Amino acid sequence: MTNQIIIDEIREDEKEQVRNLLVKSYQQYEHSYKDPEIWKWYLENIQASIDNPDVDKILVAKSNQDILGSLQLFQSSEKAYARPELEIFSPIIRLLGVHPEARGRGVAQELLKASVAYAKELGATSLYLHSSDKMHKAIRLYEWFGFKRDQTKEFQNQEILVKCFRFDL
Repeated sequence: MTNQIIIDEIREDEKEQVRNLLVKSYQQYEHSYKDPEIWKWYLENIQASIDNPDVDKILVAKSNQDILGSLQLFQSSEKAYARPELEIFSPIIRLLGVHPEARGRGVAQELLKASVAYAKELGATSLYLHSSDKMHKAIRLYEWFGFKRDQTKEFQNQEILVKCFRFDL
């Protein structure tokens, strides 16, 4: 029998567990970084993100006492990426991660549904997220869920095109 997935806000005592979950979740992309120093910097930023004062809300997906996944919500492109020029003034999802052992159980879908509900509570008309081609499985999930590409809100991060996806509420 599959245990129910509950979405909740992160508690202080769960931060270290979520940090570890994010590292495990994003570890699959290490091979796509040619420079190990850039990979190390990326992982350090992911770990530090849990304490980012600009994050609006961190959601966690739990089954029993196990944290299976997490994502972060920001109120604008300035808060999410220090990029006010993108002019996004709606919630933005960042760092959606699901523990490798919990994949295929609908964890990411539940986190996305909770994000949509939160954006609606705020009275937003859209929910955004950004991704890159190296995260092709995630992009397929976002498109299946109903996110559409919005090229007007994309940006370059060194040699990587950071693609924008928008879910209209």
